[in-house]
Amino acid sequence: MRRLAALAVAAALLLAAWGGTATTALWEWRLPAWVPPPQLDRPLRAAEVELGRHLFHDTRLSRDGSMSCATCHQQSRAFTVNRATVPGVDGSPGLKNPMSLVNLAWAPVLTWANPGQTRLEEQALIPLFSDHPVEMGMSGREAEIFAALAADPRYPPLFAAAFPEREGAITLETLTRALAAFQRAITSFDSPYDRYRWGGDRNAISPAARRGERLFFGERLECYHCHGGFLFTDNVTHARLIAPEIGFHDTGVARSGGIGEHTGNPAQNGAFRTPSLRNVALTAPYMHDGSMATLEEVLRHYARGGRARGPHTSSLLAGFRLSERERADLLAFLNSLTDDRMTRDPRLADPFR
Repeated sequence: MRRLAALAVAAALLLAAWGGTATTALWEWRLPAWVPPPQLDRPLRAAEVELGRHLFHDTRLSRDGSMSCATCHQQSRAFTVNRATVPGVDGSPGLKNPMSLVNLAWAPVLTWANPGQTRLEEQALIPLFSDHPVEMGMSGREAEIFAALAADPRYPPLFAAAFPEREGAITLETLTRALAAFQRAITSFDSPYDRYRWGGDRNAISPAARRGERLFFGERLECYHCHGGFLFTDNVTHARLIAPEIGFHDTGVARSGGIGEHTGNPAQNGAFRTPSLRNVALTAPYMHDGSMATLEEVLRHYARGGRARGPHTSSLLAGFRLSERERADLLAFLNSLTDDRMTRDPRLADPFR
């Protein structure tokens, strides 16, 4: 009943924001009652999500048919990939570790270091058409994409259902809107820790994970200052927030790159967006450069206070010591943040398999 009530509230808020009545079926969010609804500029329609799911997994959106969005964002890995970086279709090296796409509907900033990347419709253009680095390699080949999709008997009905107000037009606008809709639909709020913390199931996590929870939210380790809240990040926006919270921090990983490349402020060099720790056990390797292969490496990094400290490294990186039991407890807590349901959700899976 609580979940149904939450869905009703979310739908009402979205329809109120839209200022009218939905003309097609809305996406079923399936959010628990404790999750605030995302702040969207229009309701999320199920047909847009379904079209976006096909496009997301379609390798025809790359120059040589070798890559899809799912190449770097695999469902089984919480929409990440087990590589530090992924080369483009021409072999160009990737610049940063692909971030998880989970819960992006609540994210005010989308990438590791660009504060201007705030809309998924615009961000979708980068992997498709970027020249630096080349990713999917479709710059100047827009007409090829549209022709290939129009020739596939599956796509015209999908576009028509998703965009009746555009008469099913296959355009860059409808393509990027559908990709954005699918990414907004990727949610993860059913981990063992969710069932324990907000669902009232005291047996959902182990005693070790409960001890790790106390360490995580304690002042000795300081983890929760950047990885708090229902998303386990300080990068969040939703319908109940007056203003978004946007967190970029220098955590002693690198002295270059970061948000400073875009703002021109040298004090922000080495500061990157806080990733969510939801499903963190699935998203190795870690950090913006993928330089840490395991969670144990990440803990050692923070225990020693960072590897590339500078004058603007966060004061929260004071270092700490953990006993072997404490280390195991903290890892047990982090593992309890994994939502297996999301990794198997057929609504998000590859439709071509």
